[in-house]
Amino acid sequence: MQLDTILPAREPSGEDSPVQKLIRVLFAEDVRVVRETVEALLDMEEDIDVVASVTSGDQVVPAALEHQPDVALLDIGLPGVSGLEATAELSRRLPGCRVLILTGLEAPGHLGAALQAGASGFLLKDGPADALISAVRAVIRGEQVIDSRLSGHETGGRTGSEHDH
Repeated sequence: MQLDTILPAREPSGEDSPVQKLIRVLFAEDVRVVRETVEALLDMEEDIDVVASVTSGDQVVPAALEHQPDVALLDIGLPGVSGLEATAELSRRLPGCRVLILTGLEAPGHLGAALQAGASGFLLKDGPADALISAVRAVIRGEQVIDSRLSGHETGGRTGSEHDH
């Protein structure tokens, strides 16, 4: 059975609360259980709204152009166009969108390639949920976030998280 691969934008809850700027997130992940779990996790946050969800790399840029996310959360190993290729294309076509790579692949070269393609962050999927949420907020503030387990790997650039000030 084929499921919809691009989900419609979700509406904010409408609860009476102080007006906050929502961080609009596009999420690209081909593994359904991971996609649904991360979406549910992000949607629990009052300041984060998953506005689009795609299952392949070739859907990333069209969905981003349509939904104008603040952050694109991308898996590297997407079918079709890789997450790294999608990152480079997003950097060219939608430079205001921060890209955060979320991957289970620790292959040599991925971190450096992601940063070179324009990613603002690189996290491993087996990290804690609060680190992912903090990373989404940090890249919006213009910070670079790299999973602490990768510190010193492949790049001389700055590593860390939202606590780097």
